[in-house]
Amino acid sequence: MVHAISQTDFDRLSRLDTCTVSNVIERLNVRLRNEGFAHDATRCFFPRLGPMLGYAVTATIRSSTQPITGGWYYDRLDWWQSFLAIPAPRVVVLQDVDRVPAFGAFIGEIHANIARALGCVGCVTNGAVRDVPAMDAIGFHVFAGGVSPSHAYAHVIEWGQPVEIGGLKIHQGDLVQGDCHGVQVVPTGIAADIPDIAEALRRREQELVDVCRAPNFSLDVLASALDRLRGDRTESHVPTPSQS
Repeated sequence: MVHAISQTDFDRLSRLDTCTVSNVIERLNVRLRNEGFAHDATRCFFPRLGPMLGYAVTATIRSSTQPITGGWYYDRLDWWQSFLAIPAPRVVVLQDVDRVPAFGAFIGEIHANIARALGCVGCVTNGAVRDVPAMDAIGFHVFAGGVSPSHAYAHVIEWGQPVEIGGLKIHQGDLVQGDCHGVQVVPTGIAADIPDIAEALRRREQELVDVCRAPNFSLDVLASALDRLRGDRTESHVPTPSQS
């Protein structure tokens, strides 16, 4: 089941970067700190586009061997139809399950334009992509494991199931965020609280930045600032999440 957040909460969250959101998630202890984000499997192709946020539509793909059934490339209307069951905006999340991922490219100019027409804002894959300038031109976010000039035998195997990208398990309908720092899943249960808590944490961080930039900086001054911040945390000046 997809737990979509309100449009107001979505809009507020979409203005935050991944590091800020990660800080709040860590602050609230809603998951282990070594979970919830991808590592070593993708890179952000278009950092200038800023943060990406959308609900995951998942699938597994291969490119090194021919499909047993079904078509290649974009000849899968049944797969496209399944997108409509997930709220927009959507993010296409493709796990390349080849023994050597990123052999051939599945996502390129045609797929990006079809996905965009279906309300998708970007793609996350450990596989390869192609037609990079064309995807950049339409503002389609890309987080991928590599590039390839050829499709090879790129095809969808199955869709709607959980996938794993760089150690990050992503379920159909998960709220996925990405930017130049990487990709993570945002727990929808705390999404409404993230912007306010993020602002409180930002003010704390700015205090430390100001201390470091002040003419009278010293380790003693820094220690005093850290003591004040620890005291603020003890007194719970950062808003606590709602219990919704």
